[in-house]
Amino acid sequence: MRDKKDNATFDLPGFGPAAPLEPEPKAPPVPLPRPRARRVAVRQEQLELLAPTDASGLPVWQRDEELDVTGLPVWRKD
Repeated sequence: MRDKKDNATFDLPGFGPAAPLEPEPKAPPVPLPRPRARRVAVRQEQLELLAPTDASGLPVWQRDEELDVTGLPVWRKD
């Protein structure tokens, strides 16, 4: 195989020009597809969340007596 930019390459056996191929028979013309029926969009509805949320959508902070400010359990000495 000879590179166009490199004249120092040599021809490898089996990489000669390809034999001409037989022309493929012409297929019958493809009929135009039917226009698609338009789908009706499903109306969306707002779902109510289980817990109340703030303006950002995150759950509202609720103080739990079992947890400290960081969310770790409070160790009680009884």
